[in-house]
Amino acid sequence: MVEKIAHKLTRRPKLVALIAVLMLIPSVIGYAATRINYDILSYLPQDLPSSQGEQLLEDPFQMAATSMLIVEGMPAGYTNRLIQDIQKVPGVSNAVWISNLVGIQVPVEMIPADFREMFFSGQATMMLIQYDHPGASDETMESIQQVRNICNERCFLAGFSVVIKDTRDVMDSELPVFVGLAVLLALLAMSVTLESTVLPFVYLASIGMAVVYNFGSNVFLGQISYITKAIAAVLQLGVTMDYSIFLYHRYEEERERYDDKRDAMTQAIIAAFRSLSGSSLTTIAGFLALCFMRLTLGRDIGIVMAKGVVLGVATVILVLPSLVLIFDKQIEKHKHKTLIPSFDRVNGWIVKARIPLVALTLFLFFPSIYAQKHADIYYKLDESLPRDLPSIISNEKLKDDFNMATSHFVVLRDDLSAASMGELEQRMEEVPGITSVVSYHKMLGTGIPDFFIPDTIKEMLRQDGYQLMMINSSYAPATEEVARQLDAMTAIFQDYDPDAMITGEGAMYRDLIDTSSVDFQVTNYISIAAIFLIIAFVFRSISIPAVLVATIELAIFINQGICYFTGTEIPFIAPTIISCVQLGATVDYAILMTSRFQEELRKGLDRKAAIRAAANASDASIITSALVLFCATLGVSFVSSIDLIGAICIMLARGALVSALVSIFLMPAVLCVCEPLFCKTSYRWRTAPVPAKDVPQVPAGVA
Repeated sequence: MVEKIAHKLTRRPKLVALIAVLMLIPSVIGYAATRINYDILSYLPQDLPSSQGEQLLEDPFQMAATSMLIVEGMPAGYTNRLIQDIQKVPGVSNAVWISNLVGIQVPVEMIPADFREMFFSGQATMMLIQYDHPGASDETMESIQQVRNICNERCFLAGFSVVIKDTRDVMDSELPVFVGLAVLLALLAMSVTLESTVLPFVYLASIGMAVVYNFGSNVFLGQISYITKAIAAVLQLGVTMDYSIFLYHRYEEERERYDDKRDAMTQAIIAAFRSLSGSSLTTIAGFLALCFMRLTLGRDIGIVMAKGVVLGVATVILVLPSLVLIFDKQIEKHKHKTLIPSFDRVNGWIVKARIPLVALTLFLFFPSIYAQKHADIYYKLDESLPRDLPSIISNEKLKDDFNMATSHFVVLRDDLSAASMGELEQRMEEVPGITSVVSYHKMLGTGIPDFFIPDTIKEMLRQDGYQLMMINSSYAPATEEVARQLDAMTAIFQDYDPDAMITGEGAMYRDLIDTSSVDFQVTNYISIAAIFLIIAFVFRSISIPAVLVATIELAIFINQGICYFTGTEIPFIAPTIISCVQLGATVDYAILMTSRFQEELRKGLDRKAAIRAAANASDASIITSALVLFCATLGVSFVSSIDLIGAICIMLARGALVSALVSIFLMPAVLCVCEPLFCKTSYRWRTAPVPAKDVPQVPAGVA
């Protein structure tokens, strides 16, 4: 079956290339129709109280999307006109200021002190703005932009939805630069390591198609996160480049055996299909491990990237051969020597120093594991944004002028007695860090008649048997202080309404911290177990997967541990992504060298000569693969002004480099020393070569 398909593909390369180009049209349409989600907190498990409370804020209270507008040093007349203009903005459901909170009939001196302090601070005043649609929706983003358009330079719009708006704007402006720089640096890396000037462009054309196919097929998911959007293209470029290199090198081998280059390509396709369909499983397993995160952001990234690898392999098998055949003359015409030096002398030294190098490998685990566990992690997403963004400036002003670093929203029963509500409010105000408490009962408790309170305010605070309490805190989200504060609040609410739900940034960030800490352990173990089993099946061994996975895990520990030694604070999602992706993507380096080592042993070489020959044959491929992944991701880390994206990409780039160094300088020594163990714990390690169809071939670029 594969032979027939390969034969037909090589006979009509121009037709295949045309079909591949035409398939880009629906893919581009699908990409345009895929929504991008910029709200990371929306990926929290929906069974958490904070997520359930957020759903109630959305319906029936319509408070999930709420922003705060600070007006500084402007007369009351301007603020009155401004609130009227804001209420007319499409998508704005309500705008609340002190005048319409308690009714214009109530004199200012009768307004409770808590409410005056909440809405006034020195020369600044604040209003609340509610929106009809969820906080991260396109409609709310448009409404926020229109609100900004009617405000002057003395107005500051704050809130989580506003941060999402600025994040989207930054991403939209920087993404073309990300992709362009990744392509340029990847071209530069391939120009140095490949033997043809034209070949890198052919590779990029093939991989570019696979990237577009992948992004177009995301339409079936409905939406993807902005993190996935930012890193998926460059990561797919770096990870799947190996497959293209392998196919072409196999094609060159087959050309020496066939007069017709089409027949040579047919055999190359057959070999590539057999090897890539198996060897890509380690990379796919690494990505799919992310799907087991309770934080569904992992599933978002995992599905998109695993799908990208599958489409990358499919494109290499189905499309790249046609492109190579079409441009074969140009590829041959512009060949040159690669700039990768010979590592024979280095590998000779590694073999001689194998015992000290193995001891060094074992020693490196101790500081690396310690540093990896003690690296600083941050969870508050706006910390990753540029500090000069309007939303960040406004949030800082809200914290400084109104002592509102976090706003907790509490949804509780509406049938609590007045006495219970009064006692509850008093106990809430005594919790350390609480600056103000707003509730419907508290407004009535100050002597304001019920008929003075506008219906819009009643509807904002009471709906469908629930009442809403807004509690402002001076503690910032994602801190130990706010976590202790939430624990104290939860204990108090248990005495009055055990089913009360606390939500808002503070509660959701705490759940994010708890969820992601478990996710990191789960995904790490799953990725290790899955890749262990795949390698065990390929080599029919128990000891080989243990050694290979442990060695690449060392590279992962070193990569993450560098953050500790440099004092770099990294985003919470980075360790989880790095551990799965780096293991899945770079364990191929170790598999490549082990496969070649086994091959040389079966030729009758002793283990020292075999590992030296294997290292000589593998080093160039490892360098090429790692350099492309390094360059593709490093450029993004330099360009991105969003630290969350930059940190992930710089760790991916560094991880590729560290894995390559470990594979080149430590792996040969480890394999050589452990070879007697392999021989005893592996099925037919040295003897009785496996049939050709089962020989593990790894897409790292050489035969």
